[in-house]
Amino acid sequence: MTSTIPGTSGVSRRGFLGLAGLSVATVGLAACGGGAGGAGNGGAAASASVKLPTYKEFTGLTPDLPGNAKGLQSAYFKLPTPVQSVTSAPLKGKVTGLTETFDTMSPGMRDNAFWQRLNAKLGGDLELQIAEDIGDGYPAKFATVLASNDLPDMMWVPPNQGIPNVGPMLEAKFQDLTKHLSGDAVLEYPNLAALKPDSWKTAVVNGKIWGAPIPSTPFGQVYLGNHATWDKVGGFNAGNAEEFLAKAKEITRPGEQRYALEPAYINALHMVAEWFGAPNGWAVGKDRTLKHLYETDAYAAGVEFTAKMFAAGVFYPDTKATDIRNRVVNGTVGAQVIVGPHGMRQYRALSETAKFDILVPFSADGKAKPTYDMGYGTVGFTPFKKADESKIRELLSLINYLSAPFGTVEYMQKNYGELGKDYTLDQKGSPQMTESGNTNIPGLASALNIMSSPENVIFNPGFDEDTKYIIQQEQKLLDLAWRNPTNGTYSDTNSKVGAKIQAPFRDKVVDIITGRAKMDELKDALKRWKSDGGDKIRDEYQAALPSDVPVFGA
Repeated sequence: MTSTIPGTSGVSRRGFLGLAGLSVATVGLAACGGGAGGAGNGGAAASASVKLPTYKEFTGLTPDLPGNAKGLQSAYFKLPTPVQSVTSAPLKGKVTGLTETFDTMSPGMRDNAFWQRLNAKLGGDLELQIAEDIGDGYPAKFATVLASNDLPDMMWVPPNQGIPNVGPMLEAKFQDLTKHLSGDAVLEYPNLAALKPDSWKTAVVNGKIWGAPIPSTPFGQVYLGNHATWDKVGGFNAGNAEEFLAKAKEITRPGEQRYALEPAYINALHMVAEWFGAPNGWAVGKDRTLKHLYETDAYAAGVEFTAKMFAAGVFYPDTKATDIRNRVVNGTVGAQVIVGPHGMRQYRALSETAKFDILVPFSADGKAKPTYDMGYGTVGFTPFKKADESKIRELLSLINYLSAPFGTVEYMQKNYGELGKDYTLDQKGSPQMTESGNTNIPGLASALNIMSSPENVIFNPGFDEDTKYIIQQEQKLLDLAWRNPTNGTYSDTNSKVGAKIQAPFRDKVVDIITGRAKMDELKDALKRWKSDGGDKIRDEYQAALPSDVPVFGA
């Protein structure tokens, strides 16, 4: 079976989007006057004028399949011989931080040999407060720590867990890093210079750079299908929506407990709406105004067609099923929505012989221009609390170390520890955790990668054909790709009520899809969403809209 490589595109960030919209109480910001976080990106003019860090690709290693600036990910067939990317230990003493883990919590520093060995390489003690991905976990912890008079040196700021007043918070509590990172200044920290410009946009607020971004996969949701299942009906593809439905109906055999699609209706709608040409969250018009996905004819058409699919009985009937991935592998469910083509590796871990296909969006009716929604691209950034110059440089050196690219000595130390103690290499040269590594590393490596990370790569050791196929499908998706134009900007109203007003709207959409409500009710649900905060969210994003965002469909 394949090994999970922390920090590659296969890293699980379960629950990250599940916490979107949870509000953190606004604390300690009276001196800044509150406000809407500078209307998100802190004023479009100021943020648009900041000079982003100079991009300088890391050339110490050569990927087997190189990526590109459009978002294509680099890929490796084998783990390369590690090379050094940092010349000296970054720490002089103790550094503290606040982050989150999306894995099982590791033992604390005193009881964790891997953590101790990492600190030895860092030259000091990296002490972390780590929140778990349960309940109100990170938002609650963030609010508590922010309200105290004893901030850690670094605090991870996620883009979509509901932290309000981001601009005033940063101005009040954290260090402006623009002079250290803007333009060629970043070249002092080569691993940070190797982060792509699109990643850095997330960390620009109020026209200032507040920290290094944490890249994640740039790709959004796709349908993954069982090749053998769909091959019986001509393949996992279609010339239009009706053809796809016809194939799905042919696959579905309730008497044999076989169904074409998983019962995640909102995810299915996301896929279908792309066939009708729906925008990624928001669309920028020729007059530079924003129109929300929910307000488009394409979205309404997607809802109507997804309801038609439900009426045809092609969805697996148990919405609470927890074994859908296994069912896709064995073919009793034909397809499931995953995050990005690279997500295939999670299915490969269940079977070394099954084949899988990624569905590229197609025109619903031969007239609509299909779209593909790229993902957010980062999981936020990590600002530093205000400190003297020497401390700031020490923290930048630390983040530079922890952002070392895939395949470097520092990357392996951060994610795998020490060869022979924390991991071994199998016959293919791929790392395999020892018992000590399995105990000590996963939770801490997750926390470290959430706080700092290099650009993601594709790595499926032993499955070269999978890797080639993933890259091939990524290239096709990029031809249709659109990014949400509000990525990297902030709406305080969205942070406070975005999830709250989205929930009843989505509930009504599911009711329509499943036949419990009529299509006409979508208009009233949209009116409520707009009046309860949607229009205000639009105004705040509108004020922060960068001037270089392309017009949708142009």
